[in-house]
Amino acid sequence: MAKQLVGQAKFQVPGGQATPAPPVGTSLGKFGVNLGQFVQAFNDRTKEYAGTPIPVIVSVYNDRSFDFVTKSPPAASLLKQTAGIAKGSGVPHKDKVATVSRAQCQEIAEKKMADLNARDIDHAIRMIEGTARSMGIDVVG
Repeated sequence: MAKQLVGQAKFQVPGGQATPAPPVGTSLGKFGVNLGQFVQAFNDRTKEYAGTPIPVIVSVYNDRSFDFVTKSPPAASLLKQTAGIAKGSGVPHKDKVATVSRAQCQEIAEKKMADLNARDIDHAIRMIEGTARSMGIDVVG
């Protein structure tokens, strides 16, 4: 008999630092998933991201087994790391908090290309630049 999909859960967890506490426990506990098994598998798969938030989609089946897909880190967190800032500007069009180059935006776009809804790399770079502008980060070059 084939496994039936019971539900899906989507949440973000820092890479390599998942614990059975929320958001993992509250999202997966209702499906009866073995949280320790998920936490260990997730941490093993994302240890190279070390603290960067990683979106994950977990599919749970009727025999309480699961599989999960990790996405690339959000563009905002990659921009914050690149610019070396803790958070974006509260009023992004007046107060600029940092600058990044177009080459750095291209690097981020290449990392995220699989998860972006972009037809080519130029379109993806423009999306990353738009995210930077809305965070109060100037894009130069």
